[in-house]
Amino acid sequence: MDRTAEMTAFVRSVDTGGFSAAARELGLTPSALSKLVTRLEDRLGARLLQRTTRRLQLTPEGEAFYARSRRILADIDEAEAEVLQAGISPKGLLRLHCGSAFGMHQLAPAIPLFLARHPEVKLDITINDQPLASMEEGIDLAIRIGALDESSMVARRICNLERVICAAPAYLAKYGTPRTPDDLQQHNCLWITSLPVLRRWPFDTDDGIRVVHIDGNVIANNAETVLQLTIAGVGITRLTDVIVGDAIRRGELVPILTDWHHVEPVPLYATYPSGRNLSPKIRAMVEFLVDQFGSAPWRRVAERANKRAAKAKSAASQT
Repeated sequence: MDRTAEMTAFVRSVDTGGFSAAARELGLTPSALSKLVTRLEDRLGARLLQRTTRRLQLTPEGEAFYARSRRILADIDEAEAEVLQAGISPKGLLRLHCGSAFGMHQLAPAIPLFLARHPEVKLDITINDQPLASMEEGIDLAIRIGALDESSMVARRICNLERVICAAPAYLAKYGTPRTPDDLQQHNCLWITSLPVLRRWPFDTDDGIRVVHIDGNVIANNAETVLQLTIAGVGITRLTDVIVGDAIRRGELVPILTDWHHVEPVPLYATYPSGRNLSPKIRAMVEFLVDQFGSAPWRRVAERANKRAAKAKSAASQT
């Protein structure tokens, strides 16, 4: 029983919109391909496709099976590609898309090391906060933050980011340091307008997670602007540690409300289209990203800086 053949027939029938087109692509007759799909449905005991004279339509069971099947077939393609392309040096043009926060603060400084390891690879990097409509925009690899819902993508988790509530020492010296979530109502808070959910800050309480809706006199549509405003002492913000880690290390920002804040980890992924074999250049970049950032190095550096600052403050209070 060739389950892979059945699954491939089913997936390609959905992708191409009919048995005839899928059969031509797979080198089968429409009748043979239809029998493969029917055999699959009989074995599963469920109707996956509604067949009409004009088109094929997925049933609810078919939608779930289609999403899983695409991922499985992509994994098979990737496994075979790894064997076939083993020993082939990464080379050629790699088009990469990344948001401004990770791109400017982490990716760009690490690129020289990647190029030193893979001198035959050329990079075309797009850094902006506009989400891709799809992975079919000429992009080979995209670095994405947050939950993914596209079954057409293969995703490799790089690490988890953590959000941090912080402010500049100058702001805290002038307006005081919030001690409880309620204190934020008396402070100027900054957030990213393109992500309205970031205006709701969660905190751990004895009664569970409590959300505080913050407000302020300046908002911006990207994280970098919010970061610079916060460093300048305009207000308090809540951004991922990948953005604020360096500023915390330098003492430009100070984490606050750490005993209250619900950290809310955010996954960071490297993604690429599932229908594309994982070429050596894509594999090289994915492995590089995991190797360089899998341990969230910015977090360790910031934590060490916080400990040094706390130790210095404690020593000063005792003199």
